[in-house]
Amino acid sequence: MEEKIEDIVNQEVELEREGTVNTDESADTTKAAGENEVNTDADSHNNTEDMEEEMDEETEDTNGEKKTVKSFFRKDKKDKKDLKIEELNDKLMRCMAEFDNYRKRSEKEKAQMFEIGARDIIEKVLPVIDNFERGLGAITEEEKEGAFAQGIEKIYKQLVTTLTEAGLKPIEAVGKAFDPNFHNAVMHAEDPEQGENLVAEEFQKGYMYRDTVVRHSMVKVVN
Repeated sequence: MEEKIEDIVNQEVELEREGTVNTDESADTTKAAGENEVNTDADSHNNTEDMEEEMDEETEDTNGEKKTVKSFFRKDKKDKKDLKIEELNDKLMRCMAEFDNYRKRSEKEKAQMFEIGARDIIEKVLPVIDNFERGLGAITEEEKEGAFAQGIEKIYKQLVTTLTEAGLKPIEAVGKAFDPNFHNAVMHAEDPEQGENLVAEEFQKGYMYRDTVVRHSMVKVVN
């Protein structure tokens, strides 16, 4: 009976020892698994950094040809060739803008020079027109029927028509209100029958070239 009790006690001791050993082995296994997990995270972090540092990777396709794969983790830096192209393109756009401004400025200056030249020629031609008008005004009614007088009148009309087509037009004076922008008053008179500040008589006809006064009208103003 005592031997059986000892055997039972010995069996219980053996079972307790086996349980302790299994518990220690489980703890060691859990610790090792944790260390492996930490190592795995560190390796993954290192691999990510390596992928970020590498800009391009060369791989081989099914045909054995190498091709470059761009990284998705970092923006590719611009190539020097692309930067040079952008610089030259910027210079080209600036040159085109400057040339366009120069062209517009040249056209404007050309138009102004043409207008100044035309006004200068017209100012020199106006005395010729005045002489034609004085000469035609001095011809009598009988002389107007002659070939010479008719020829002079045709030349005068042709000259006036040509200048009118070029932009010359006479300034209206007689019967109009006096305007210093168009009229030059050289005489003043009183006339109760007429209104105030009116042009009563014109001594020399004035002209405008387009929108500019070439010569003011010489007039007499009443009241």
